[in-house]
Amino acid sequence: MSHEETYEVFKELLDPSDRGPSRRIQTSDKHKTDLNAGNLQGGDDLDPAYVLSSRVRTGRSVRGFALPPHCSRGERRGIEKLSIEALDSLSGDLKGKYYALKNMTEEEQQQLIDDHFLFDKPVSPLLLASGMARDWPDARGIWHNNNKTFLVWVNEEDHLRVISMQKGGNMKEVFNRFCTGLTKIESLFKERGHDFMWNEHLGYVLTCPSNLGTGLRAGVHVKLPNMSKQPQFEEVLKRLRLQKRGTGGVDTAAVGGVFDISNADRLGFSEVELVQMVVDGIKLLIEMEKRLEKGQSIDDLMPSQK
Repeated sequence: MSHEETYEVFKELLDPSDRGPSRRIQTSDKHKTDLNAGNLQGGDDLDPAYVLSSRVRTGRSVRGFALPPHCSRGERRGIEKLSIEALDSLSGDLKGKYYALKNMTEEEQQQLIDDHFLFDKPVSPLLLASGMARDWPDARGIWHNNNKTFLVWVNEEDHLRVISMQKGGNMKEVFNRFCTGLTKIESLFKERGHDFMWNEHLGYVLTCPSNLGTGLRAGVHVKLPNMSKQPQFEEVLKRLRLQKRGTGGVDTAAVGGVFDISNADRLGFSEVELVQMVVDGIKLLIEMEKRLEKGQSIDDLMPSQK
C-alpha cells in the first residue's frame, strides 16, 4: 500500500483531523484547484513601506514513491534524480541550478543561509520520530533560479517544496511566477512518467495532514507595530482567516513589529481564493496601521468573519 492510499484506507480516522481551522470539509466534498493567476484581483499594490517581502509556497508528492517518513534511500535518490532532470529543463527566468546538501561548499552554504533559502536537518522530535531525517543529508538539496525568486526544496518534509518569493509587496507577480513554474514542473514530471499525488476529495496529498488540499501558504513580512499592540489584533486575524508567525518561521517571535502573516487554511478553498484572502486582509491591516499612526479609531474597519 502506498502512503497516498493511507488517507483513503484510514479515512474515518484522518478526515476529522484534516479539516484544520476551517472545519468545513465533509466526506463528500471535492477539493477545488485554481492555479490561474489571472483570477487574482489586485495584489500588485500592497504598500512596500509596510510589506517587506511576499512569498507563496506549496508541497508536492511524486506518485510511485513512499512519502518521506517511510521513503527508502533508493526512493529518495530516485526523486532527486527525477527532480534534477525536470528542473534542468526550465528556461527563461525560471532557469537555475541544483545544490545537493552533501556536496555544498561552505561558501555556497553561507550564501543560501544569507538568502534565507537553506533548510537545515530537522530537530523537531515529531519529525525525527517519524523518520524524516534518515540518511541526512543524502539526496536532499535546493534548486533555485538565477534571479533567486523561485526555488524548490528536494526531500525535506515533502518530496518537493516549491516556493516563489521576492522583496516588496507585489504578490500578484509572486503568485504568477508560482503558478507558471509549478504547472511547468508538473508537466516535466509527467513527461517522465510521474504524476503528483492528488485526489478529488483531499486535493494534493502531502506528508502532513495539515497541508492537504492546496498545501499553499501565501505570506508577507509586514510592519504592524501599532496594530499588533491592539487588543483586537488576534480577533481581526481570525475573522480574516489569517495567521501570524515571527519572521523566523513557526514558533518564533516578531521583531520590531514585523510579522509573517499568511492564510490559516490549506483545505476547503482554491489557491486563488487563499491568496485573495491574504491580499485583501493585508490591505485592511495596513489601512488600520495607518489610522493608528495618526491616532485615529479603527472600530469602523473591523471586518466580519470570512
